[in-house]
Order: sequence, then C-alpha cells, then structure tokens
Amino acid sequence: MLTDNRIDPPDAADERGTLNGFLDYLRASVTYKAQGLSDADAARRVLPSLLTVSGLLRHLADVERWWFRAQLDGQEGIPTRWSSDDPDAEFRVSEQDSLAEIIADYQAACDESREVAARYGLEDRCKAEHSAGHNLRWVLVHMVEETGRHCGHLDIIRELLDGVTGE
Repeated sequence: MLTDNRIDPPDAADERGTLNGFLDYLRASVTYKAQGLSDADAARRVLPSLLTVSGLLRHLADVERWWFRAQLDGQEGIPTRWSSDDPDAEFRVSEQDSLAEIIADYQAACDESREVAARYGLEDRCKAEHSAGHNLRWVLVHMVEETGRHCGHLDIIRELLDGVTGE
C-alpha cells in the first residue's frame, strides 16, 4: 500500500498560488508513483520505448534544472544527462541505479526550482537567450504540462510492473 502524503492544490488562490499548487501536487505525484519499487523494477522496461520509472524521474530532474536554473535564471553549466550525441541519455538506467538516490535528486531539483522561481514575478522573462521569449508564467504552465504528462506515463508503467494503479 502506498502512503499518499500529497497536498491537494488550493481550491481558490491567486494565479501564482494556483500554478505552484498544481505543480507541487504533480511533483509529489511523481515520487508517490515510484514509492515501494525495487531498484530493478524501477529500471525495468515494460514498453518498447526507453521509458522506465527511474528514467522518467531522471528526465524530470533534468527538465526542472533546465527550465528554472538554466533558462529562467540564466545559470551556465547546469548539467543534464541528455546531449546532442545522446538525447535520451537520462532514460538509460540499470537495476544498479538506486531509486532512492534518483528520487532524492529529483526532489533536490524541485527544491532548486522553487528557490529560483521565488525570486521572479510571473511576467519576468527567461534570462537565457534560447528561451528569452518565455516568462515565468509560461515556464510554470509548461512544467505542469510536462510533469502531468509523465505522471500518466508513470501510472501506466507502474500498473504494468505490479498492478498498482493510482490517481
């Protein structure tokens, strides 16, 4: 049985509170859906693609750092596992990869993102030239979409792994 410690998004909040509430709920859903799996199961491929629970968490950690630290805040040298030589590198995991460490890294990336976002207003534009047309509002909405989409992937993978279904 999974322990659900997620906090529901607010029923009525201002725009920023609503966006942050939904994103934080989805972030918590990501770790909730990985709960209780062995390292081997978290790395097990049950679909023809490279998608695994561990790979999706690594991907989402990279995406958090990419959008908030690199694009919004303009920080340079933010590492990502993907590259032009291997655009799917974050999805390449093995049963030797620790799910606990992967979850901790994802949670750290989310904490970093919250800290960066707190310094900006919704209208503030990304500092990185690549994303200069986007503002914090766009980044938050994009991250709700990205994280929500991958929560759906995690639901399917988890059900195929061990029959656990979630919301």
